[in-house]
Amino acid sequence: MARTLVITGGTNGIGLVLARHHSERGDQVIAIGSSPSGGDRLRREAPEARFVQADLSSVKQTNELTDHLLSAHPAIDALVLAAFRYHPSRTETGEGFERTFALYVVNRWLMSRALRPALENAPAPMILDLCGVGGVKASKIHWDDLQLERGYRPFKATMQGARAAELLATAYAADPVRYVLYNPLFVATGLSEPFRQPVRGLVKLASALFAQPVSKAVRPMTALIDNPPAAPLSAYVRGKPTTLTTDPAAARRLDAAIRDLVSPFTA
Repeated sequence: MARTLVITGGTNGIGLVLARHHSERGDQVIAIGSSPSGGDRLRREAPEARFVQADLSSVKQTNELTDHLLSAHPAIDALVLAAFRYHPSRTETGEGFERTFALYVVNRWLMSRALRPALENAPAPMILDLCGVGGVKASKIHWDDLQLERGYRPFKATMQGARAAELLATAYAADPVRYVLYNPLFVATGLSEPFRQPVRGLVKLASALFAQPVSKAVRPMTALIDNPPAAPLSAYVRGKPTTLTTDPAAARRLDAAIRDLVSPFTA
């Protein structure tokens, strides 16, 4: 039976390969990307999938996107949150959000919450959130400086996003939607692009030597999409279950903090 999948970051890397796999199998795939060139790439490599262009770091555009998706697709079987971009220096969106926080944290919050009614209309709905769960233990929420206005570092921003994913999934998880946090670790997806030389060359070399091919990396993900876990919330690292350290109080705190941050743009 054909299903409906929405994939953010669906025009590049892991998202693109998932879009191709599921559209070739007959599922209805809506792949979200930020650029026309990404749409062209999707049409070449996954012509059965549908491209929707949106700047997912924008609260306004994300709200418009989710309104459109809810109208066009009353039932959504799977939401894959794969959009991510590494920012070597701190920049802000036009709405005043630090860009890593906007894409890695705020967008995931908005997409998962807004599309919940359509997910709940599906027979076995699930969210697959590609994040850094089970990774570096130093990841934490900087409660007094969520958008890292003081002492921004790209690794620090990324690790905060990884911890935020765990907390926001904890705040979200409840029947019938299955929420799966998934860390693919090192995958060959053009990781070197944001860096300048000589770091770019070193990352390219490391990718060639150690990164897992995308075609192999997505296999456990497609298996989870096909057969969501029984638990409302679960976590995996490279296909293997991992222990998730939940903190309900912190989860509620972060959920409320993001709700307050986006409220001026959602009235």
